[in-house]
Amino acid sequence: MKLEELFTVHVNIEKSFDLQNSEDDSVVMITFTGSVTGKYFEGIVLGGGVDTQIIGKNGGPHTLSARYMLQGTDNSGHSCKIYIENNGNIDKTLKTALFRTSPKMITDSKALSFLNRETLIGEGHPTESGIDIKIYRAL
Repeated sequence: MKLEELFTVHVNIEKSFDLQNSEDDSVVMITFTGSVTGKYFEGIVLGGGVDTQIIGKNGGPHTLSARYMLQGTDNSGHSCKIYIENNGNIDKTLKTALFRTSPKMITDSKALSFLNRETLIGEGHPTESGIDIKIYRAL
């Protein structure tokens, strides 16, 4: 399968809130901001972005679910917003990324309206300031 990179969300981690449970799963909620670069969209992550991770007891599943909104300019030069719900799993067997996700997007951009129905793939890559989330679509 050939993938086209749409844009990258450069996540800057702000705060985290932990719930440690010695008898069951644990939870961490991570707030973040950031910027976005790419050939289809350039902009910022609006305040209020949060990634909620549930960490399974004794090495069980480690899921993540992030929700955030982007504001910026689409590839036609128009101002727009993109809402992203990004769900996935930490996968220690991946060789090229920390995790893979299935993003769902909603946008008010006419040029990017394909994002409202496209099957997308996200990958998380570590950086010095946080994480880069690369968003792809299958061609």
